[in-house]
Amino acid sequence: MTNVFVPEDENYKEKVEKSFDRQQAMKTIGIALEEVVPGRVVLTMPYNQAYTQQHGFVHAGILSTALDSACGYAAFSFMPEESAVLSIEYKVNLLAPAKGEKFIITGQVLKAGKTVTVCQAEAHAVKGKEKKLVAQMTGTMMTVIGRRGIHQ
Repeated sequence: MTNVFVPEDENYKEKVEKSFDRQQAMKTIGIALEEVVPGRVVLTMPYNQAYTQQHGFVHAGILSTALDSACGYAAFSFMPEESAVLSIEYKVNLLAPAKGEKFIITGQVLKAGKTVTVCQAEAHAVKGKEKKLVAQMTGTMMTVIGRRGIHQ
């Protein structure tokens, strides 16, 4: 799906990068922000045995965290300058065991509203030249403006 979104903030990329840099969860897991365009972000995550479940696959909770951030930052990329973003709902489909050398997580806005945005994210496991879809998320993000304690 290729929707074209016009950001309300001309400094959208810098806004997303600064917010992402403050996320301790992303640093802990080793997730990097690779690409930001209005309505779409790409994250990468290396395989780390510390984040696996009993079978050696990346734990669903870790993968869900990455998918959630991809959706959130895709939505945030075109929100107004003074806004913040919060997740209000999501559903994850685990499609295949999450095993690979690294993971590419892409978040994309499907439908943008003034306060509620629906997004989709996909996680692909990469091993050598092979890339396999392992999880998909549909999420709903909320634009937050003027709420005490919640900022970019």
